[in-house]
Amino acid sequence: MNEQQQNLWQFMQQQAGKLQEQTLQHIGLTFISLCIAVLIGLPLGILIVRRKQLSGIVLGVAGVLQTIPSIALLGFMIPLLGIGPKPAIVALLLYALLPIIRNTYTGILGVDAAVKEAALAMGMSKWQILFKVELLLAMPVIFAGIRTATVINVGVATLASLIAAGGLGEFIFGGISLNNTNMILAGAIPSALLAVIFDLLLSMVQKISFKKLKRVVYVFPILLIVLCLFYIVPAKSEGKLIAGFTPEFMGRQDGDLGLRSKYGLKIHTIVISDAVMYKAAFEKHLDVISGYSTDGRLKAYNLVVLDDDKHIFPPYYAAPIVRDEVLKKFPDLEQTLNLLAGKINDSVMTVLNYRTDYLHQSPERVAKDFLVANKLWRPEKGGSDGVVRIGSKIFGEQYILANMYSMLIKGYTDHEVSTKTGLGGTKICFDALTNNQIDFYPEYTGTGLLAILQASPKIVNEVTINRDSTYNYVQRQFESKYQIKWLKPIGFNNAYALMMRQQQARQLGIKTISNLKQFLDRK
Repeated sequence: MNEQQQNLWQFMQQQAGKLQEQTLQHIGLTFISLCIAVLIGLPLGILIVRRKQLSGIVLGVAGVLQTIPSIALLGFMIPLLGIGPKPAIVALLLYALLPIIRNTYTGILGVDAAVKEAALAMGMSKWQILFKVELLLAMPVIFAGIRTATVINVGVATLASLIAAGGLGEFIFGGISLNNTNMILAGAIPSALLAVIFDLLLSMVQKISFKKLKRVVYVFPILLIVLCLFYIVPAKSEGKLIAGFTPEFMGRQDGDLGLRSKYGLKIHTIVISDAVMYKAAFEKHLDVISGYSTDGRLKAYNLVVLDDDKHIFPPYYAAPIVRDEVLKKFPDLEQTLNLLAGKINDSVMTVLNYRTDYLHQSPERVAKDFLVANKLWRPEKGGSDGVVRIGSKIFGEQYILANMYSMLIKGYTDHEVSTKTGLGGTKICFDALTNNQIDFYPEYTGTGLLAILQASPKIVNEVTINRDSTYNYVQRQFESKYQIKWLKPIGFNNAYALMMRQQQARQLGIKTISNLKQFLDRK
């Protein structure tokens, strides 16, 4: 049964093992971070009750941490803690601190002064009053803070998959990249259910009578520790080598699925964002990664592409795709965009990517330097004859191409330009195009064939014999199905590839994907 015929239930049954593993990881990440946040947040809340002059500073810092966008906070953690669960746990606990500190502070302050005076009159020490009176009476309010922190962590934990920490985000981001609604929902529905279930359970704890509250106070930490262990349950033996694949690569026939079916490749795999994957390989956190054949980080991190000797990766020639109605609205647009046709080969694109990915030069500068060197750059006309909206995916090469097209349009036409770059994976870009949110973006023939058209294996085998047959097929099908035109190819082939560190590949005698399979099969 192909992907188009599968319903959500069938997909979830097929992926039951992986779904269970990711759910356990998600629960583990949520409660490991929550447990640490409680251990830090409760004492801080008590401290600022006793020393009220510190309350503004502590709550202010916790509030600032809460306002940092979650993906940015994860980004800050990577240089300090690398990839994997450590940066994810630290980021999640920072998000959980504010509601726990604030509610501890508010709950203790809300205890009736007369009750505390009575306890003092009975001869209780300050510590006895804290533990036997204040904390117990404040517990419903404190639990409300823990409840809020739990729900926040369940949601933010979906982003942990981008830095190889696992969780239900693997399905969500893979589905977004692959235009696969079943995959998105397979991650989103369990994540939402976890948030609802944990919120409901904690609300029940919050309403427990005062007499039973003492038992809950003792049981709750044990329960937290048990839930933390869920992250360890699905952990597998690492084996000989560890692979890091992007969410999109994991779900594609020209990706992990093809490696398993055509090569029989079985390797311990973690899902990771393209943004940190190459550096993770360079720093020896990963041994094998999925990547792009023209990526500048190949050169930067001394990686080598393994030969695809069974040809699961089709041609990936880049070209702008534009809606027919846009070409009618802007008659000079096609000729302008085709100025780049055939101008950028694989080696040139690799150098351009190297400048942005490793030398950290801006895509605008790299794009302008190329156009100037090839005598294509012209000053802006400053026209006002309509706005052309350019989209791009979320990696350096697409930013470079979007900037080149922007400069060409501004220099050769009277149109203004609006850029919507970094739109994410294939699904977001293509949906933005078909829903009239953008007018064009650079796409790849292999992605058009497999991720958008979702061609059958028979058709894939027939049309991937060479670059022209692949291009001609997707050009015809896009025009017929979507009224979208593929303009002339830019010239380079940015195919998927498996990569290893050059030194390691040489030491292990691995040159092809079949060599990798043979190495992994050795006992």
